Amino acid sequence: MENLKSIDLKPLTQLAQHVPPPRALAHVFLRTRFLVLAIISTIVLLTWSRLSSTATSLEWACYGPALSPLEISPSEFAAWHQHRNTPILTNKHDPIDVNSKSIGSHNLNKITTGKDALKNKERVLLLTPLRDAAAFLPRYFEIISRITYPHELIDLGFLVSDSTDDTLAILAMELDSIQSNSDPKIPFRSATIIEKDFGVHLSQSIEDRHSFEAQGPRRKGMGKARNFLLYSTLRPEHSWVMWRDVDITECPETIIQDFIAHDKDVIVPNIWFHRLDQEGKDIEGRFDYNSWIESKEGRELREKLPVDTVLAEGYKEFNTGRTYLALMGDWRNDKDVEVDLDGIGGVAILVKADVHRAGINFPSYAFENQAETEGFARMAKRAGYQVIGLPNYVVWHIDTDEKEKIKQHAVYETTGR
Repeated sequence: MENLKSIDLKPLTQLAQHVPPPRALAHVFLRTRFLVLAIISTIVLLTWSRLSSTATSLEWACYGPALSPLEISPSEFAAWHQHRNTPILTNKHDPIDVNSKSIGSHNLNKITTGKDALKNKERVLLLTPLRDAAAFLPRYFEIISRITYPHELIDLGFLVSDSTDDTLAILAMELDSIQSNSDPKIPFRSATIIEKDFGVHLSQSIEDRHSFEAQGPRRKGMGKARNFLLYSTLRPEHSWVMWRDVDITECPETIIQDFIAHDKDVIVPNIWFHRLDQEGKDIEGRFDYNSWIESKEGRELREKLPVDTVLAEGYKEFNTGRTYLALMGDWRNDKDVEVDLDGIGGVAILVKADVHRAGINFPSYAFENQAETEGFARMAKRAGYQVIGLPNYVVWHIDTDEKEKIKQHAVYETTGR
């Protein structure tokens, strides 16, 4: 205690007297000059700190280290390129902006053709050539209206040529009826009618049309008609082309999907017909002998024939010895069995559109002694495409013996005679 009493507190008292009170300190720090100075100092410090960090990062920027190019060592140069590659633009072009309405563009690389046709919404062009076909058109449209492939993906095309009956008028009425149907599943995406006469005056009677002498000119004329129809209607967006005769009486409603599932370049069904005998019994007959497999006899025969001779099947004038699709298979068996063919008929054909685009058409002249659909098959095979027949997949054609009766009945109904 004596020691504490001996301490002199006078200096501390004097120091306390010289220290400003808290109120005075607050007055100094809150003065405008001090606040402005503090703000400026803070900005300067932050800017300096940012510039310092940026300068450090510039060492690895695309401009290289913060050194003169003469001072960069090989190791520093390699390290710089290892982390950052300088982009190089060579022969740079700006996009071309085309505004002319007269210029169109189609990218065929985007057109798919395969088993996923429904998923990819692949378009189908369904084509039918017509001549004196008024009697068969109502049934034709009745059948195609039930096709299950989405109608909004199907375009119809018809060529009317050298007709002496009301084919054009009946066709127009049937098309108008189906395209005006209130059921959205019935109308097709579009329909096109092509008119073109070829000066063909062959009789349409069974005897004349199916005589051997008529086959060459008839098949050449049919080939020309098919080509005119094809090239007048095929569009860039089509993936498949289906050829279909007007005188089919029965056909599976799923035929397009069924054929597409095989994913072949060219595919055809077997063609049969029904016939009622005198007792009213239904007799099944084999119809189309234009779908065949070549034989040794056929090859030897072709070597002896003039190049402009058109062979026709089923006639005694030329025995080809070929194997006919019509005599194979049965509709009660597996419908997906395939056989390779060398010739095909035209009742029903599904073709990948690119096959036609590649130039495979229906020769209106003798091509390897064949014309029209048989010549088409020959040409497709020569180009390396696969031509397939389905012996157990049957499409029913009108019987030739009944065909003339139906036409005569239609004339009677129209004229009243």
